[in-house]
Amino acid sequence: MTRPTYPFEVRSRDLWAIALPASVAFITEPLAGLVDITVIGRLGDAALLGGVVIGALVFDFVFSLAYFLRTGTAGLTAQAVGARDRRDGLLHAARAIAIGVLVGLAMIALAGPLFFLANLAISPDPEVQSAFADYFHVRIWAAPFALVNYALLGWFYGRAQARTGMLLQLLIHCTHIVLSISLVYGAGLGVAGVAMGTLVGDAAACVVGLVLVIRHFGGFGQLVTQLLPVDLLDATALRRMFGLSRDLMIRSMALMAVYGYFAAQGSRMGTVPLAANAILLNFLMLSGFFLDGVAQAAEQLCGKAVGANWRPAFDRAYGLAFRWGALIAIMLALIWFAAGWYIIDFMTTSEPVREYARGFLWIAALSSITGMPAFVYDGILVGVTLNVVMRNGMVLALLVFLASAVALQPLFGNTGLWMAIHIFFTARAMIYWLALDKRKAALFA
Repeated sequence: MTRPTYPFEVRSRDLWAIALPASVAFITEPLAGLVDITVIGRLGDAALLGGVVIGALVFDFVFSLAYFLRTGTAGLTAQAVGARDRRDGLLHAARAIAIGVLVGLAMIALAGPLFFLANLAISPDPEVQSAFADYFHVRIWAAPFALVNYALLGWFYGRAQARTGMLLQLLIHCTHIVLSISLVYGAGLGVAGVAMGTLVGDAAACVVGLVLVIRHFGGFGQLVTQLLPVDLLDATALRRMFGLSRDLMIRSMALMAVYGYFAAQGSRMGTVPLAANAILLNFLMLSGFFLDGVAQAAEQLCGKAVGANWRPAFDRAYGLAFRWGALIAIMLALIWFAAGWYIIDFMTTSEPVREYARGFLWIAALSSITGMPAFVYDGILVGVTLNVVMRNGMVLALLVFLASAVALQPLFGNTGLWMAIHIFFTARAMIYWLALDKRKAALFA
């Protein structure tokens, strides 16, 4: 049966209407991480800094296993909008919220085993482990709120309500930043204060986001009438969602395995390399979140094009995303080259960490350029729900990274480890490009 077609135009301003607020929102996430590192780093204790770094990395990894709640919901919602779904993809969001609550509660129940496995995998020094424990056992209570926020943000971004998504993320991270500074310096809570700031920020955004969804549908009563059990439990929709979720989870595990291996190797080189690499890795993450604004726009526009069955809109969004992404990547690299030393000095007062980080600034700054194509392809593939391509491509790129790191680190030390990151980005983009090129026509049957 021929699918209906709903033509629409895609212009640069359409991309930026999503990319700009999304970038502003995404940038607050690594900035919050930078503030945490700076707040603890300026206490002058490398072990405390290492504990926060490991704690943040562990939760990035654990929460990334459920990141499909955001990316999958955004892609499915964008396609529903393109196909003129009268409920604006509400069913996709409702299923994701239910899963987020259940998974978040399970994480709290399994806090002990999760903490044990994290220590086993990273093997931090005893002083670092103590700080990590303080962080972990507070932040784990944020899990249900954080995962529901993923589902809510996916729904808002999938509907191209980027400003609403931006405001929710700003609420999360601004609350986090203000409380972290207050609780560490004002209340003297140290590492636990940083974790508590994150917990309160996630909880506040979760409540506000749910209120906005209820208001959008005219109140709780009207919302409930559109969430019929027969629709929520539709077998075909559930199979599609769980298949997408499975593949995105595997993809996220492979991605976080790269960063986990990177951090673990830094930890094995000592406390100073661990702390320095963490600072430089935040440069990489910061670049990624700038570029994720463009990826978010590509996700919504390409997903909408598939839902509308309109190939010209897809091709236009595809081209605009890469052109603007390249310009942003070059600008970011220049900024890191010019201002990186000042940022490093601000983030830590430890002179050994400063000196070590400066030596690797040049190779970390290049990551915005090598990473750009991979970030943009992530957005496009999520939007068109080519989840198997994303899964297989990320796993292959992980294997390339591990082989590169094993070969290059013994020869070039920490430089070899950073070289492997660049090879990972490049391999990932090439795999995605080849796979997507073969499948474009089938998306618009």
